[in-house]
Amino acid sequence: MVKFFSADEEARLVGAIQAAELNTSGEIRVHVEVGERKAALNVATRVFKELGMDKTADRNGVLILLEVDRREFAIIGDEGINKVVSQDFWDDERDLMQRHFRKGEFVEGISLTIEQIGAKLRKFFPYQTDDVNELPDEISYGG
Repeated sequence: MVKFFSADEEARLVGAIQAAELNTSGEIRVHVEVGERKAALNVATRVFKELGMDKTADRNGVLILLEVDRREFAIIGDEGINKVVSQDFWDDERDLMQRHFRKGEFVEGISLTIEQIGAKLRKFFPYQTDDVNELPDEISYGG
C-alpha cells in the first residue's frame, strides 16, 4: 500500500475531520486510491459502500476520494444529504480543492474543503450532544 500523505499530513487531515464533525452529525472520510482504472466518481461510489458509509443513522456521510494515478478526485454525499441540499451543493468544494491542487497544495485543499463541508452540513445536520462518531476519522487507502 502506497502512502500519499506523510504522518503529519494525515494528522492534519484527521484533525480537520474531527473539528468539522463538531459542527455536524455528518460523517466525513478521506480515501486515497492507487492503481484504479475507473473514473473517480465510479470508484468513490464503490468505496463509499465498502467503507460502510451508507450505514450511518441519518445517511449523512461524505467521502472525499483521491485517485492518485489518474490525478482525479470525487466528493460524494449519502442520500440523506442529497435529499436536502441544492444540486450545486458540491460545486464550491470541488472548485476549492481544484484551486489548491493546481498549486500542489493537497492537504490545504482537502482541509479547507472538510472545514467548509462541516460548516455547510451544520444547517441540515447539526451536531448533537449525544452524537456518536459512526465512522473512523483516519485516512483510508486502497489499491
